[in-house]
Amino acid sequence: MRYYGAMFDQSYKVPSSVTRVTEALQNAGYEAYLVGGCVRDLVLNKTPKDWDVATNATPEQIQELFEETYYNNTFGTVGVVNENEVDPTTKVVEVTPYRTEGTYTDNRRPDTVQFGVSLEEDLARRDFTVNAIAYDAIKGHTVDPYKGHGDLEAKTLRAVGDPNERFQEDALRMLRAIRLAAQLGFAIEAETYAALTTNAKLLANISKERIRDELTKTIMSPAPMEALLHMKHTGLLEYVLPDLLRGDGIKQNQAHSYPVLEHLLRALQHAADKDWPLEVRLAALFHDISKPECRRTNEHGEYTFYGHEVVGSRVTRKALTDLRFSKDIVEKVVKMVRWHMFFSDPDQITLSAVRRMIANVGQKDIWDLLNVRRCDRIGSGKPKEQPFRFRKYASMVEEALRDPVSVGMLKIDGAGIMDVTHETPGPRVGNILHALLEEVLDDPTKNTEEHMSQRAKELAKLSDEELIELGSKGKQRKDEAEQEEVLNLRKKHHVR
Repeated sequence: MRYYGAMFDQSYKVPSSVTRVTEALQNAGYEAYLVGGCVRDLVLNKTPKDWDVATNATPEQIQELFEETYYNNTFGTVGVVNENEVDPTTKVVEVTPYRTEGTYTDNRRPDTVQFGVSLEEDLARRDFTVNAIAYDAIKGHTVDPYKGHGDLEAKTLRAVGDPNERFQEDALRMLRAIRLAAQLGFAIEAETYAALTTNAKLLANISKERIRDELTKTIMSPAPMEALLHMKHTGLLEYVLPDLLRGDGIKQNQAHSYPVLEHLLRALQHAADKDWPLEVRLAALFHDISKPECRRTNEHGEYTFYGHEVVGSRVTRKALTDLRFSKDIVEKVVKMVRWHMFFSDPDQITLSAVRRMIANVGQKDIWDLLNVRRCDRIGSGKPKEQPFRFRKYASMVEEALRDPVSVGMLKIDGAGIMDVTHETPGPRVGNILHALLEEVLDDPTKNTEEHMSQRAKELAKLSDEELIELGSKGKQRKDEAEQEEVLNLRKKHHVR
């Protein structure tokens, strides 16, 4: 279908838990259309993450039709609960009366909301043409007055009507434009893009929480680097992450191919390409945030950035706290920024040094820290994210994290042996433990409290010489098993 008029028929697959809501409204004599992002996703053959319905029924009339609902907002939205639905995306279907909105004196919310208008008036207040499509899931009928289907086909994001008016109504729509473009892989239409620059300063009126939510979605998109560059070019970045702007054009030393800001954006993009979690992406974006203020020139005329990770951890904490990120996210990202400069030359460090680094960031987060370092390398223009030395370091981390081969693996300890054998503290107890360990290494099924106790009694009857011999064999077997595990780890990471 190449021509998209205001109305046409087109069928999309909609879950029954959603159509039951629209059908109930229509059977009661009301209009009911799917609207917004869910229709956009249906057209793009994507699975919607939530479902929104627009109707000419009032909130009270909507609630009368369904057993379980909730309604506690000024926009008339009623949440219809599908009690037996297990899919979280269809557990609640939001139903909102058609409405128009008055002026937005604070660039955040309408001063007045009026219900009882038409579908066409309702669609006119929406942000972008791709979100201003309505779909009747029962009749298979689409209403598309702003030719959103055409823009979806052209992969273009365009404001409904005058973009300046749309952004002045709600300044957050500017960030939403950039975020949607990054998520969908769309280009922003020229007039709409120009309006971003014209109205960028209005973002100062938006709450930090709303900015954080849009930023998070942008960073978790497939193209966060391009999105943040759009924020920079339009002036929006000043109201989102102003600390990043200090790195624009700041050259680094020969180890880096790009200025600081570009390096950080490339590091972030690598995290996105790897589909790593939000904390890793944020740490990649912030890890060198304080290089500009820490840059010095040494006696050879080369740039140095001593202490930038310490200063950067403080800047990161303030930036993320100002944006109202959760305490857990702030603490983890700050920790990774602080320790991202860990020394990783396996020829010059020991396992104890690796263990100290693990202690600094915690066992749970050590692998994310290594992923931040991988992002740092790619963001610096390095061809490989994991050269030999890095892989060797990763194998040392895994070695430091694993449980060592030791008598601590046994289901009995020295106190237990003395209890069942009446041995006194001394070398005999240690030799019994090592003799038991050798048996368990041969056959792990023997490592039960019952078998260990019974076998300890038998070993306690042996002479000192016999126990010393068995204990020595156990120690040798332990060392061999330990060496074998280390070799397996090296092989896993393709190092020796």
